[in-house]
Amino acid sequence: MEDPEGGVKPQFDGASAAGRKDGKKSRRRKGKRGGQTRSAAHPASHELSGNAGQPARPIEDTAGHPARKRKRRRRGGHGVSQEGALRPQPMEQTGVAANAVRSDGDSPSSRRNRRKHRGKRGLQGRPLTSAKPSHIQLQENRIEETARAAVPRDVQNGAGRKGRPEGNAHQGDRQAPEHAWPEELYAALDLGTNNCRLLIAQPTRPGQFRVVDAFSRIVRLGEGLAASGRLSDEAMERAIEALRVCASKLRNREIRRMRLIATEACRQAVNGEEFLGRVVAETGLELEIIDRETEARLAVSGCSSLVGRETRSVVLFDIGGGSSEIAVIRIGDNRFSRLANHITHWTSLPVGVVTLSERHGGRDVTPELFEGMVREVEGMLGRFDCPEIEIAQTGDFHLIGTSGTVTTLAGVHLDLPRYDRRKVDGIWLSDDEVSAMQAKLLSWDFNSRAANPCIGPDRADLVLAGCAILEAIRRRWPSPRMRVADRGLREGLLTDMMADDGVWRRNRNRRGQRAK
Repeated sequence: MEDPEGGVKPQFDGASAAGRKDGKKSRRRKGKRGGQTRSAAHPASHELSGNAGQPARPIEDTAGHPARKRKRRRRGGHGVSQEGALRPQPMEQTGVAANAVRSDGDSPSSRRNRRKHRGKRGLQGRPLTSAKPSHIQLQENRIEETARAAVPRDVQNGAGRKGRPEGNAHQGDRQAPEHAWPEELYAALDLGTNNCRLLIAQPTRPGQFRVVDAFSRIVRLGEGLAASGRLSDEAMERAIEALRVCASKLRNREIRRMRLIATEACRQAVNGEEFLGRVVAETGLELEIIDRETEARLAVSGCSSLVGRETRSVVLFDIGGGSSEIAVIRIGDNRFSRLANHITHWTSLPVGVVTLSERHGGRDVTPELFEGMVREVEGMLGRFDCPEIEIAQTGDFHLIGTSGTVTTLAGVHLDLPRYDRRKVDGIWLSDDEVSAMQAKLLSWDFNSRAANPCIGPDRADLVLAGCAILEAIRRRWPSPRMRVADRGLREGLLTDMMADDGVWRRNRNRRGQRAK
């Protein structure tokens, strides 16, 4: 049998030698030679043995290892000629790698493996990028130019982003193209009975968004509303001052879409519409008063990611300043993309932490006073016509609380030196832990509650009223565990606006086009 390595050494000005000399070496070739070139690794790997014209045979190098065999030739006349000289071998250009050489001595399995992985990876292990059709490339270039032109020049240059954290300004090359329009921002404002809150966010992965800027301030707009039926001048001044800050944040950014809502205080007050007209005149913000059903659905939309796939029933409650929304959610085998579509029963109790504490007192709360508040809320829940929830097995049902009351309980339970949303949002509390935290807060006086960093003086007179509402809900729907949500109407507004605009669907389509 003829030695496959036989024949005269090829001249180094031939086609195959030029390919080895000038072309880049693949990772597989480099690995076989330890990253060195053939000439450097084996300076004299072959020599003529015997008489002239006899085939050359490999010899052992100075290190004692057998010399590496040269790459075999492809069958079909590209190998050794009858005269013993090598013919120049034509090179096939396949995308990036153009130096691959085959031989008739390859085993069938190796050839199959090479054909299988051909085109998947190029030189140096980099993925091969296929050229896009010209019309697709032109369309993407136009979309990119349009998006760039819509952004102000100062924003393109990085100016005018005072509200954005530095850590989010540059997220790396892998995280930068999270969606197709990096400057599309959405804003949601919630003016409640107790708080004024604003969120500005940017859509990222489907169903998620990244907060660009946020604002929250306790304004107590509903202070004195239960007694007089009107918004006081002092409360309106506090709210308008907070809304001026929100208006300034919104003016400093290019907002694609925003929704600004007002809830129970403006719904109940006789001068609610008059107050909103004053807000437009002094801040330029136009707020809409939403009804109780919309408020309940938005609370559910904001907490949809906290409901696991294994859950079959949920009671979600939002304890506000002037009202408390409760939604009963039953999830069957087919789960909708929007959790709010699974609401079977809902109610809005005309009581919140501000109104309940004003009626019963919130500074010095005794166990008897606390029980009186619980019974008042229980009477309201008794008029809520909702069938009992059937629990087949543990884990099918749980509570979700989205309010300052439950987040305060979670912060006290974790004994945080200062409130940290990242540690509170999504945490589970057992029924015994909730009871222990309520008893602990009830044992503290007003000064002790105000001194706690997770409560503070602004909530010290409201937290026990919220605990009374929570206790009434727990008695109506006993559950072994409760999940804490530091989110609510703002997150629901953002989720609904982004879903209605189809930004996550467009994002998936755009990623699919880039992958082709």
